[in-house]
Amino acid sequence: MPSAKIPPKTKPRPWIPHLMLPWAITIALAMPVPARPLSTSPSNQSSAITLRSDIQEANAKTGVVTARGNVQILYPAREIRAAAAQAQYFSRERRIVLTGNVSVIQSGNSLQAEIVTYLIDEGRFIAQPLENSQVLSIYIVPEAEATDSTAIPRLNLPSNQP
Repeated sequence: MPSAKIPPKTKPRPWIPHLMLPWAITIALAMPVPARPLSTSPSNQSSAITLRSDIQEANAKTGVVTARGNVQILYPAREIRAAAAQAQYFSRERRIVLTGNVSVIQSGNSLQAEIVTYLIDEGRFIAQPLENSQVLSIYIVPEAEATDSTAIPRLNLPSNQP
């Protein structure tokens, strides 16, 4: 009875994982990442900031999210809507820098500038215009309700009645 030949042991090929690594990285980078609000924990849903744009990049080391192209920001907790060509969210400093034809609306008030920095913790906007241009702000000034102290004084005229 002829004996079956046992194949000789093959040497391990250490170079194979090196060929597979670039493919794995390419596939991982090509996979789309779904857009989501900047703050997504359930307890922070009321203070979530939603960022939409054509392109977004996030750097985990620096904590900076960069959005480019048709950028839209929605921050319902503070009644803020904004649009710009680019936005950068600096998560560690808790600030957002909008650049390129920036338009911000908050509670009916509006702001237009080339660069707007929003300091989240302070709730403060810092606006800068293009060179040889100006920042435009439009504020809604509510009408003061007449109270006894601000009402038009009434004249006490003598009546013709006895």
